[in-house]
Amino acid sequence: MKAVQLVAHGAPGHFEFADLPDPEAGPGEVVVRVRACGLNHLDLWLEKGDLPIPVRLPRTPGSEIAGEVVQTGANTEDWKSGERVAIQSNLFCGNCEYCRKGRESLCLRGELVGVDRNGGFAERVVVPAGALVRLPAEVSFETAAALTLAGSTAMHMLTNRVQIQRGDWVLVIGGAGGVGSAAIQIALGLGARVIATGSTAAKRSFALKLGAGHAVDSTIADWPEEIRRITGKRGVDVVVENVGGQVLERVFGCLARGGTIVTCGATAGRDLELKLWPFFVKEHRLVGSYGRTRHDLATTLDWAARGKLQPVVDRVFELAATPEAFRALRDRGVLGKLIVNP
Repeated sequence: MKAVQLVAHGAPGHFEFADLPDPEAGPGEVVVRVRACGLNHLDLWLEKGDLPIPVRLPRTPGSEIAGEVVQTGANTEDWKSGERVAIQSNLFCGNCEYCRKGRESLCLRGELVGVDRNGGFAERVVVPAGALVRLPAEVSFETAAALTLAGSTAMHMLTNRVQIQRGDWVLVIGGAGGVGSAAIQIALGLGARVIATGSTAAKRSFALKLGAGHAVDSTIADWPEEIRRITGKRGVDVVVENVGGQVLERVFGCLARGGTIVTCGATAGRDLELKLWPFFVKEHRLVGSYGRTRHDLATTLDWAARGKLQPVVDRVFELAATPEAFRALRDRGVLGKLIVNP
């Protein structure tokens, strides 16, 4: 099969378009023919060698996979060749204390597709059968790939890690990204009033087209004051944050009393200076969110099937052009998702 492999870290990294043996399904595993695979900032961390875990190269990246079952191993009777599926990227053991509670994102023996094992920038990929979720007939492969990681991350944040009440003010940081664009739609679907941030006019316009009521320029020095002005000096109830660093520090100034920040990323920095006095006096909450569960992914695909959640695909690349997709994401000019189609 054809596959794109990262053979040396860097920005850009060194990729090779390789011929590899077709993967074989072992016990409890299936082989999926990849029909679409999304690009995520996780792939950029892998490319640069900036993940806090060791990665053995060469590695085929790609975590946001949709395709068709083509081979099944022993003990996978629930799956048949030809079934359309999405793959949960955070693999889980199913047996540890967290998996038994349905909290697969906290699995003690978890792995990441495209990081700990080869991923979807290839014609085929082998994964545990437990990672599969069936695609509704109304959901295309490209739609599934665009939502499988980013969309389900947002779903996990807004329906699992925090609870949105109708009428709440929700601030989405980076509304033009994969997580942000899904979070805008999910928050609206839950009855919230949404404010988004964007660093360019195009990104702010994009967020407004998705339904955000307001879009704030995140490059101006006093953008948190603009958030407070929009909410009548009250502040927002929930912040959906996936940037980290100083951005995370500053969104505390956007919160209403009793407000919550839910965060899933650290692209702008992994260290935080927390001002403790206003944090406890205003009873703020800072909630971490990692990955998703099978239920989150199934819910995301169900919302897509019912037209409640629509991915925005910026561009689709052929497999051999995967390094170009990495460059486009690295240059931060993307609105929505980039998809590789093997």
